[in-house]
Parts: sequence; C-alpha cells; structure tokens
Amino acid sequence: MTLLIIGGTGTLGRQIVRQAINEGYQIKCLIRNLQQSVFLRNWGTEIVYGDLSKPETIPSAFKNITVVIDAATVRSSDNYNAEKIDWEGKLALIEAAKVAKIRKFIFFSMLHITQVPKIPLLALKYRIEFELRHSNLDFTVYRCAGFFQGLIQEYAIPILEQQTIWLLGQSESICYLSTEDASQIIIKNLVNTRIEKKGVDLVGQKAWGSENIIQLCERLSGKRAKKAYIPIFILFSLQKVLRVFEWTWNISDRLEFSKIAVLKSSYDLNNLDCLSTFEYGSLEKYLQDFFGKIFRKLKEINYYSKIS
Repeated sequence: MTLLIIGGTGTLGRQIVRQAINEGYQIKCLIRNLQQSVFLRNWGTEIVYGDLSKPETIPSAFKNITVVIDAATVRSSDNYNAEKIDWEGKLALIEAAKVAKIRKFIFFSMLHITQVPKIPLLALKYRIEFELRHSNLDFTVYRCAGFFQGLIQEYAIPILEQQTIWLLGQSESICYLSTEDASQIIIKNLVNTRIEKKGVDLVGQKAWGSENIIQLCERLSGKRAKKAYIPIFILFSLQKVLRVFEWTWNISDRLEFSKIAVLKSSYDLNNLDCLSTFEYGSLEKYLQDFFGKIFRKLKEINYYSKIS
C-alpha cells in the first residue's frame, strides 16, 4: 500500500509520515516548498512537487497511489486566503483521487463544524465533507479538537517570555492530544472498514480549560503568567473588522476559531479499533519535557558564557 500525504511538512503531517514509515508503508509526499522537505527525503519518502494553489500540478502525484491523506491547510503566512487552498485546492485533490481510483481518502476537519457554519475556514471544510460524502470515494473525516503542540505557542512561550496571554471571558474545556498519538490512531485505522464514509472525532482523554493549562505551565516553569481577559463579543467585532481587508483574511479566520472554545464538547471514538489498548500521552508529561529541554538549554548557554 502506497500513501500520498499532503501537508507532510506540517505539525500533524510530519508525524503521520513518521508513523506510516514505522508501520512499513511506502510514502509519497506532495510538497510545495522543496527546500523545506529535505528531512522527509532523509526519512526515505518520495518527494513530488505539487501546489494546492495550482491545481494543474496535482494529478501527476497520484500515480500508483492507494490512499490519500490530506493534512494540509492554509497557513497564516500564506499570501492567499483560505478558499484558494481549502476549497479550490481540495476540490482538485478529490477530482484527482476519483480519476486515479484511490482506495481511501482521509481528510481533517474540526469539531462542532455544523454548529459554526459562518466561520469561513470551517465552512470550507464542511463543504469539502459534503463533496466527499457525495463522491464515489471511500473516505474518513477526522474532526480534530486541538493538539498539544499548539499550546506551546499559546501558553508556554508567552509565560516564559512574560508576555500577556489573552483569554476569553467564557470557554469550555478541550480534549487535546499530541500529534504523535493522533498519527498512531490514523495509521493504525487505515484499513478499518467501520469508519469508511464516516466522520470520527479525534480527541484526547482529558479535557483542559485555559486556566488549568496556565496553572500547569506556571507550576512547571516556576513563572507567573500575565493574563488579560477579552469578552467574546469584542473578539467577534475584531474579526469582522479584519475581514474588510484581504491581506488580513487569514488572521480573521484564525480569530474565528476562538468561537469554537465556547461550545460544548461531545466525542465519539467507538469506531476506532486501536483504542482499547491505546495509551495516550499526557499533557503534563508533554509540557514537562518541553520546559525541561528549555531549562537544560539555558543552563548550557550560561555555562559556556562563563567559561568563554
């Protein structure tokens, strides 16, 4: 079985590549920036050029492919808005998969997607889910809540650098998990027929609220967080202002994800075969490892500065 992975240089994508290699799959990665993919080539993957903003570059990558795993999405640093990648590019992927008669198409969406239809990026993902449901493809849609890795930029680094952490006045807890755990679940369920043509919630076992995460980071780092609270209606107003200017559309879309944090969560993992014996990594251990690496590095820098 040969996998085509789109978004292999991203936070989730690279972990999917690593796990698929560990499981013995042949891997081909569709890459836009070849310079950023050197590590994937070193891991033993085949690299092919393809750009979701240029649909004509996509079909040639589908030769001899069995499964497509689409882990790509627009980035805040991109010069174009989400529709270019997460609608036009994804439609091109689906059409290429149909022509190539791909055995399975894996797509990543977000929790609560039907409850927030006016969020632009989520609306695009929902439309792609609709396209998959009405295609002749076997597919699985994984609906993600959030990953440990994102909490580093959101909480851990601001606390270390004594930057203000902006919090919503109200929010619900989220069942985060690591991208390593997510990739194991995804790869181990590649041949799970119970999740064909279905959506599956991809979440961790323990729910964490913003205040709980901050308290954990404070304990592990030995530093106090600087917190400020912003009412949800102000956040929504800011998002509307940013939508006026095309160059801020990606920022606007990211702000809109904050709306998801005020929604109640309900998860269904019953269709994932590997979970009866699966051992999740904990957020406590993940953050402990992160802060440990930071403090060891600081000690090394301080040591070498003293002897130089």
